[in-house]
Amino acid sequence: MTDTAHATAVPDWVLKFMEAIDTLDFDEGFAPVTEDTDMYFGTARIHGAEAIKAFFVKIDAPLNITHEVLEYWAAGDGVRLLRGEATMAKKSEPDQVVRAPFMHIFYLDQEEPVRVRELRITAGPLQTDAVM
Repeated sequence: MTDTAHATAVPDWVLKFMEAIDTLDFDEGFAPVTEDTDMYFGTARIHGAEAIKAFFVKIDAPLNITHEVLEYWAAGDGVRLLRGEATMAKKSEPDQVVRAPFMHIFYLDQEEPVRVRELRITAGPLQTDAVM
């Protein structure tokens, strides 16, 4: 069976999720992530909400970072595609700003309330020496 994705308005839960990553305040924005959620970031596999939070703290705490959602697509079977751009700089070097494209692929367990079964993230190309 062939299914196509269609562009749609960015839902509030996605914007809150992005804000949670930017601020590292995981309350409301991280509600869709459960202890059963798997996240893949590059080659890393992280399982469960607490481990996913710790991962974001590890990679984002040294940075001033904002994630902007540029496109959001919905496909069948709970698949949601997000394309965006991250703007970041080391806190120790705030004037050296780097921008990187990213993609998030959400696989939802349920739509209401939203629960994320799996999240796959790709980022880059990235001028890694500027932020690492």
